[in-house]
Amino acid sequence: MEKEDGIEAMEEVCEGKDFSFPKQEEKILALWEEMKAFENQLKRTEGMPEYIFYDGPPFATGLPHYGHILAGTIKDIVTRYQSMTGHHVTRRFGWDCHGLPVEFEIDTKLGIRTRDDVLKMGIDKYNEECRSIVTRYVSEWEKIVTRTGRWIDFRNDYKTMDLKYMEGIWWVFGQLYKKGLVYKGFKVMPYSTGCKTPLSNFEAGLNYKDVPDPAIMVAFPLVSDEHGASLVAWTTTPWTLPSNLALCVNADFIYVKVRDKLSGATYIVAESRLSQLPNKKIKTTEAKASAEKTNSSKAKDKKGSSNEKVADAEVPSCFDLLGKMSGASLVGMKYIPLFDYFSELNDMAFKVVCDNYVTDDSGTGVVHCAPAFGEDDYRVCINSKIIQKGEDLAIAVDDDGCFTQKIYDMKGRYVKDADRDIISAVKAKGRLVSVGTVTHSYPFCWRSDTPLLYKAVPSWFVAVEQIKEQLLESNKQTYWVPDYVKEKRFHNWLESARDWAVSRSRFWGTPLPVWISEDGEEKLVIDSIEQLEKLSGAKVTDLHRHKIDHITIPSSRGAQFGVLRRVDDVFDCWFESGSMPYAYIHYPFENVELFENNFPGHFVAEGLDQTRGWFYTLMVLSTALFGKPAFRNLICNGLVLAEDGKKMSKRLKNYPSPMEVIGDYGADALRLYLINSPVVRAEPLRFKKDGVYGVVKDVFLPWYNAYRFLVQNAKRLEVDGLPPFDPIDHVVVRRSSNVLDQWINSATESLVQFVRQEMDGYRLYTVVPYLLKFIDNLTNIYVRFNRKRLKGRTGVEDSIVSLSTLYHVLLTICKAMAPFTPFFTEVLYQNLRKVCIESEESIHYCSFPTVTGKRLERIEESVTRMMTVIDLARNIRERHNKPLKTPLKEMVVVHPDTGFLEDITGKLREYVMEELNVRSVVPCSDPLTYASLRAEPEYSVLGKRLGKAMGLVAKEIKAMSQADILAFEKSGGVTFAGHRLELSDIKVVREFKRPANTTEKEIDAAGDGDVLVVLDLRPDESLFESGVAREVINRVQKLRKKAGLEPTDTVEVYYEPCDENKFVLDNIINSQADYIKDILGCPLMNSASMPSHAVLLCSEKFTGISGMSLLVSLSRPALAFDTSALLMLYSGSKKQVDNLKTYLLSRDYSNLRSEFQARGNKIKVDIIDGQPDVEVVLGKHVFLTVTDYYLSAR
Repeated sequence: MEKEDGIEAMEEVCEGKDFSFPKQEEKILALWEEMKAFENQLKRTEGMPEYIFYDGPPFATGLPHYGHILAGTIKDIVTRYQSMTGHHVTRRFGWDCHGLPVEFEIDTKLGIRTRDDVLKMGIDKYNEECRSIVTRYVSEWEKIVTRTGRWIDFRNDYKTMDLKYMEGIWWVFGQLYKKGLVYKGFKVMPYSTGCKTPLSNFEAGLNYKDVPDPAIMVAFPLVSDEHGASLVAWTTTPWTLPSNLALCVNADFIYVKVRDKLSGATYIVAESRLSQLPNKKIKTTEAKASAEKTNSSKAKDKKGSSNEKVADAEVPSCFDLLGKMSGASLVGMKYIPLFDYFSELNDMAFKVVCDNYVTDDSGTGVVHCAPAFGEDDYRVCINSKIIQKGEDLAIAVDDDGCFTQKIYDMKGRYVKDADRDIISAVKAKGRLVSVGTVTHSYPFCWRSDTPLLYKAVPSWFVAVEQIKEQLLESNKQTYWVPDYVKEKRFHNWLESARDWAVSRSRFWGTPLPVWISEDGEEKLVIDSIEQLEKLSGAKVTDLHRHKIDHITIPSSRGAQFGVLRRVDDVFDCWFESGSMPYAYIHYPFENVELFENNFPGHFVAEGLDQTRGWFYTLMVLSTALFGKPAFRNLICNGLVLAEDGKKMSKRLKNYPSPMEVIGDYGADALRLYLINSPVVRAEPLRFKKDGVYGVVKDVFLPWYNAYRFLVQNAKRLEVDGLPPFDPIDHVVVRRSSNVLDQWINSATESLVQFVRQEMDGYRLYTVVPYLLKFIDNLTNIYVRFNRKRLKGRTGVEDSIVSLSTLYHVLLTICKAMAPFTPFFTEVLYQNLRKVCIESEESIHYCSFPTVTGKRLERIEESVTRMMTVIDLARNIRERHNKPLKTPLKEMVVVHPDTGFLEDITGKLREYVMEELNVRSVVPCSDPLTYASLRAEPEYSVLGKRLGKAMGLVAKEIKAMSQADILAFEKSGGVTFAGHRLELSDIKVVREFKRPANTTEKEIDAAGDGDVLVVLDLRPDESLFESGVAREVINRVQKLRKKAGLEPTDTVEVYYEPCDENKFVLDNIINSQADYIKDILGCPLMNSASMPSHAVLLCSEKFTGISGMSLLVSLSRPALAFDTSALLMLYSGSKKQVDNLKTYLLSRDYSNLRSEFQARGNKIKVDIIDGQPDVEVVLGKHVFLTVTDYYLSAR
C-alpha cells in the first residue's frame, strides 16, 4: 500500500553490542498484535489460490518442547513462504484431546486402578474429569508458540473432542464399513495393565528397559513316542504356560533325539541347539541365557538362550544320540499338556505345528504357543485350525493383568507375580528341564511405566492388508524431504502393513458408531448425527460415551427383536488424528468445494517417529477413502536430543528450557539454529545452547552491522546538510557502472533464485549456509571494499548510488529471509520502509522477491576468484611474516581465463591493490610460466570403477605431458585404455616454478585449483613512506575505536612527532597526505594547527612505527578563522576581530552551521556593541572546521 506521508528519514540505530534481539522481538510481537498482522495477512490473501496445510494435533496435557518448536518452525517457514508467493494459507492449530494420555492423568489423580473403578465412579463423571484437563495448558502453548514467531490461528482451532470433528470421524468409519474394510476380530497387542488398554506398536516401542526375567526349559512328552521322548521348549514368560495349546517347530530343521545318561530322560531339540540342554560339564541355564533375543511379536523370548550352535553330530558326552528326524516329520504329533486348564480343547490342541518364524539362532528350535499371548502364536494356531478366527478365543488374563477363573488355582494373581509359583508347579510335575534368568530388553508402558503384556483383545479392524498395493502406489505420489525416509523407512512400513486395530476398550474418546442387536444378528454403523437422531428419535448434542451410550435403535425386524445397543469401544486416538483432513473442516457436512478442490493437501511436517504414527494413519485413511494420499509434500525432521546425546529429560534437567534460550538470544536465532542442522534431514541433533549464540554471532550481528552501516551513512547525508536519503529506484540502480554494485546486484539475484528453488523443493536446510556466505560477502566484500563510496568520499552522487544499492540488497534479503527470521527482518524493514514511498505495513505482507534482473555470472565468478587471489596472497604474507601494513611492489596472477585476468587487472584492480597493499597487479595467462604441471589419478574415485584396469590407466595418467594436461583441462575429458576420464577423475598438481636467481624469501607463490598467485616479497625503499602512512592510519583508527566513536562521527585529527628529528615524519605525512585523507576521510594535521578553543576528546602516544613515534590527538570539529580576511572586514582592528571571534565561538555550533547553510553560506553580524555590521562569509572569513581551513590553505 502507499504511505500517505511519503518519504521519512530512517531512525538512528544502536551498536550491535547494544541491540537486544529478544527485546526487539517483544516489540515486534506488540506491533503485530496492534496491527492484527496475521489476521490481516489472511484477509489480504483471500481469493488467492489455496495452499492447504495440515497441522498434526499435539496433546495439550503437557508443555511444548524442542521437538514441537522444531516442527512448528518448519511449518511456519513453509506457510509464510507460500503466503508471500501468492497463496491463501489457512493455519489452524489443532488439539489431540482424547486417548490414553488424558485418561492416565485422571487415573493417577483419582487413584483409579481398574476398569471397575471407572464404572463405579460413573463414565459421565470420569469423562467430564478428562474434559476438564484437556485444555489445561492451552494458554501456555499459545504463549510459547506465539513467542517463537509462528503465525497460527488459536482462536479458530480444531479439537478432536468437538462435536463436528467427532461426527467427521464417524463419517470416515462409515465409509470404510461400506467399502468392506471393517471387521471385528482378535488381535494380540501390547497391553498396558497400568492403563488397562492395548497400545499401538508405535507406543509399545517408546519405553524399553533391560530387565531380568526367569528363563526356563520345559519338557512336553510326546503321546506315542517309543522312547518316551519329550520336546523341549524354552521361555522367558512362565505365566503363559497355563495357556499353552501347541508346540511349533521349523519343518526344514533337523531335530535330534538324545537320552541323558544320568537321568535317563529323552529329549528332542533342533540339532543346532543341542548344546543348550543342561549337562554337568556345560552349565547353560543362566550365563548363556543373557545373550538371547526376545520375540518381537510378544513380550516373551521362547526360542532360545544363546546364539551358540552345534556342528553336525556334535553330541555332548552326557547324552546318547538315539536318532535324527526332520521338523516336518514331527508335525501333527500329540503331546501331554502341561496343565489341564484347557482340557476341553484336547481334540484340536496339544499337537506339534510348524512355521518358519522358529529360528535356529536361539532357543531349542521348539516354541511353546499360547495363542492368546503372542501374535505369531495366534497366527500359527489359526492356520493350524487349533483355534478358529473370531470371537471364541479363551483369554485367561483379565484387563488388570490377573488370571481369570479359567486358571482357577491362581485366579486374581497378577501374572508376572505368578511366575515363581508356575515354575514350582512345572518342577513338581517333573517337567522342568532347567531354570535360570535372562536380562533382556523388555517393553514398558510409556505412561504408567508398567511392563507390557502381549495379549489378545477383541477389536474392530481396518483391513489394511487389502489395500497394501494401493498404499504403495499412494506413497509414490508424494514428495518427501528427505526422500530416503519415504523410499526406505515408510515404504518398508507400508509393505509390511497389517490390519489396523482401531478400537480401544476405554472411555474418553470418540465412541465407535456401531449398534448391534442383542442376538448379534443385526448391525448398524452410523455415519452422521442426523442418521442417529432419525433412527433413535433422540436429540444428540454430544457424541461422548456418557451422552450416547443410553441411546438405542429399534430393530428393523420388529419389536419382538428388541433394540440395538452401541458397542462399548471408542476409537484409537490415531484413527482420530488420521481423520483430520476431513474432520477438521467437517467434511462432507460442510466445505465440500474447499475440500474437493484442494485434496490432497499441499503440506505436512512432523518428526521421524510419525512415519509409523500420523503419516501412516493419514495415508491409510485417505487411500481407503479416495485412493490417493492425504498430502503432496512432507518434511520429516529428526529428534532433538540433549547435548550429551541422551533423550531430553525434565527429571535429569539435561537441557535448557526453550523460553530460557529465547530470552537470551531470541526466537529467530533458535529458529535458524534448528533449521541449519541435521535434524531437518531426519537426523538427530544434539542441542547446544552455544550453537544458538553462534547463530547470533555469525549471522545476525554481521547482518545487523551491514544494515547499521547503511543507516549511519544515510544519516550522514543529513549531517552534511543534504536532503534525507531517498534511495534511487531499484531498476535504475541496477544499471550502475560500478563493478561491485553489479556484482552484489547479481549475487542478490542468485540468492533470490536459490532460496526460491530450495523452498519450492522444501529443502529448508540448504538456505542458511547460502545466506551465511552471502552475508559474509556483503559485509567483507561489498561494504568493506566500498567504504569510501558509502562514506561519500568519492562524491555525493556516487555515494547515493552505492547506498541505494546496499539499501535494495538489504531490503531484498529481508524479504527473502522473512519466512525464516520473521522478527529480525521486520525490525529492519520497519526502518527501511520509511524511505520507500510505496511500502507494505509489514514485511510479511510483501511479495516474495522475484528474479527480475539478469545475472552477471562472469562478474560473480570474477569476484569469487578475486577473493581467492586475496586469500592466497594473505597466506603468503602470513607465511613470511609480512603484515598487510607493509607495502609490496608486485603481485602476479596466473590464470588461463583471459576474461578473469582482464577483470582482476581492470575493474577489480583497485580493490585488490588496496586490500593487499601492493603497488601493481600483473596478469599472466600462461600457466607454464610460473608452474610445472603433473597429473595424478584420483584413486578413491577410479579404483572401484576401473578394477584391474586401474594400473594401466594410472600409468597413462602419470605419463601425461604438460601440453596433454592443458588440453585435458580445456576439453574436460580424456580417454585411456578405452576408459573415458572426466575432470573429477584426474588430479592436476601445480608446482611453483620460481624465477631464476631468486629465493623463497624473495618471491613465493600459493595456488588454489587453476589460480596461482606470485608475490614479490623483496623490500623496496620507494614503498617505505606508504608503509609508514599505513601504520599511522592504523593508529588513528585504533584511537577512534578506543574513544568510542562511530564511523560517521566527525572529528579532527592532529599529530605531533615525538622524535628529535621531527622533519622525517613531517615529510612522510606531507608526501602521503592525499592517501591518508583518502582512507581516514580527513587530513592528518600537525598539532600546531589545533586552536586553543578546540575540545580535545583523547590523545595517545604511539611508538614503533618504523622506528618512529608520534602523539595522535582527536578533537571535536572547531571553528577556524582567516584572521587576515577578518582584519580587512574591520579595517585592520584586531580588537574588533577578537570580539567577532568571541561572538561566533559563543554560538551553538549546530545552530551556527544551520544558519550558514540556510543563508547561502553568509550571515550578517549586527549585534556587537560598538562595532559596524559585517557580512561573514563561510569559507572566506570563517570555517566550520580546522580541516576545511587546512584544505583551503593547501
